[in-house]
Amino acid sequence: MKLIKMIAALGLAAGLSACAGAPISNSETVTRSAPSTATPDVAPVLTAQSADWQLKDVRVRVSGKLSVSEANMYYPVADIVWRGDPYGERRAQVAKILDDGMTAGLRHLKGPRPVYFDIELHRFHSLTEKARAVTGGVHNIIYTLTVIDAATGQALHGPIRMEVDLKAYGGQRALIAERQGLTQKVRIQSHLAGTMRKNFHGGQPVQVVTRPALEAEDVYTGG
Repeated sequence: MKLIKMIAALGLAAGLSACAGAPISNSETVTRSAPSTATPDVAPVLTAQSADWQLKDVRVRVSGKLSVSEANMYYPVADIVWRGDPYGERRAQVAKILDDGMTAGLRHLKGPRPVYFDIELHRFHSLTEKARAVTGGVHNIIYTLTVIDAATGQALHGPIRMEVDLKAYGGQRALIAERQGLTQKVRIQSHLAGTMRKNFHGGQPVQVVTRPALEAEDVYTGG
């Protein structure tokens, strides 16, 4: 799927939510220590209309104005914090995570009407090395979603603001998950896939995989 990076978009005020949870120094203040349910302005999307759609492409836009931090502290104040890939262009890396995860979760859309899912990223806040080694926390992703008719360019749904939270493992639990192939990237992509499938006429629920020494995982295994 094609990734589109734009240098002109919405920037989210830093510090909307934190991705690490534990007592830390005053200079690294955390505003949230556990996953939260969607806020009222984050609309769950359940539409019978999507049964008529056929996924043509997921188009992810990541503004060059979004700030990126490589600081190894519990909670860097930035729009993008990501360490699940080798050091590199973080905007491109997180765009690919969204693209791959959402595409996997929307492949079931095979109706007569081709559509684009346009995703405008505002925030992708995962764990730093320090937080992952000690506290764990929350993977927090905020984006705007619009469904576009591929033939006419008409907006069929949205734009709507979406927020996705996923518990982020820390310490020994993170190591156990890593050994079992449940990397941060795998878990986030699976969670995004499951979210898309459930919200857009997925039919069957996301299957849950359980593993020794871990609680039930939200690993997406659908088609």
